[in-house]
Amino acid sequence: MSGNVVNSSDASFDADVLKSNLPTLVDFWAPWCGPCKSIGPVLEQIAADYSGRLKVVKVNIDDNPQSSAKYNVRGIPNLLFFKDGQVVDQIVGAIPKDQLIAAVDKHI
Repeated sequence: MSGNVVNSSDASFDADVLKSNLPTLVDFWAPWCGPCKSIGPVLEQIAADYSGRLKVVKVNIDDNPQSSAKYNVRGIPNLLFFKDGQVVDQIVGAIPKDQLIAAVDKHI
């Protein structure tokens, strides 16, 4: 994982996401999830391309059940966009890179 992507936990979620001064894209994922693995490199690229304008955070749902439950994560990958501590958009499932970039552009 690159230095542009933050691994968050239940303990650090508030600081990593809710108190972020940047729009934040949170990827709820699991290591056994094939579609999660397929969008991982795309998220890495977005994190690098949008550095300083967007924060990309990954939350492993197996290790962090509280955050997953709080945001009603039922299917993964589950991407939530946060602005000022509030969810402003959600994408469930792996989508093509161009669609993900369009969604990101809408929120920054």
